[in-house]
Formats: sequence, structure tokens, C-alpha cells
Amino acid sequence: MNRVPMTAAGAEQLQEELNDLKKVQRPRVVAAIAEAREHGDLKENAEYHAAREQQGFIEGRIQEIEAKLSNSQIVDISKITNTGKVIFGSTVVLINLEDGKDTEVRYQIVGDDEADIKQNKLSINSPIARGLIGKEEGDIADIQTPGGKVEYEVAEVLYI
Repeated sequence: MNRVPMTAAGAEQLQEELNDLKKVQRPRVVAAIAEAREHGDLKENAEYHAAREQQGFIEGRIQEIEAKLSNSQIVDISKITNTGKVIFGSTVVLINLEDGKDTEVRYQIVGDDEADIKQNKLSINSPIARGLIGKEEGDIADIQTPGGKVEYEVAEVLYI
């Protein structure tokens, strides 16, 4: 089975969600099911059916998180010596050479589950990240975007 890369922060976030599901959400839904059962006839008991559905969702999410964590290879980028090369977990400062303004953007390359463009976290499998892996500070990267090819200069590579 292939190990899936994940940053230490991403693994910690999943672990926190798992703890919440097991210690807070699961006991709450079990109590709701017990309370709904006390109301009698289960066939027409909407509270019971809603609680059972929620329980199914919680149990499914617990299994999904446990599987992700067991298949992950956790990379703590802060413990790796910065060689100036773009690798998984690194944060890259790019200069857009196409817009005439030399606009700077900053992205961290993370695992699929951690990717969030609003937080400037790119999936390792995204076209931009694939185009940047292995590049070094000062290199030019031609990245295929939905709007066409964009030329970026790798201004800085941070291992934070």
C-alpha cells in the first residue's frame, strides 16, 4: 500500500477531529439514541432515525480518519535541512512574471486532505505543485493553469 504524505500540522488536525468524534460526538449521539428510544414506537420516531443517521456518519468519519492516519507518512518540514529546493511541505514564494507587476504569491505544498486554496495550501498532486517540486530558489517554472501557461520565478523556499 502506498503511503500518503501528510504534514505534521495536517496529521495533528486529523487527530484532533478524531478525538472530538470519539470523545464528544459519539457519546452525544449514543445518548440521543437512548433518549429517543424512550419515546416508544421506533418506526415513526424521527428523533431516533435522525440520531441513528448521525451515528452512521460519525462512525464512517472515524473509520475514514483512522485509515488516513494509518496510511500516512508524516513529514515535519521544520526538521528537514533547507536546501533551497521545493519539496513536499515546503512553503514557496513565487513571483508571477506574466502579469507585468511581478505579483508575489506564497503557497505551501501539502497532502490532498490538507489542501485549501483559501489558506494558500496546494495539494502535492495539483498542477502548480507538480511544476514546482524539485525547483530551487531563482529557478523559473512554467506552470500550466486553467487560464494557460504562467511563468513563475521561485523567489524563496521556506521549510517552516
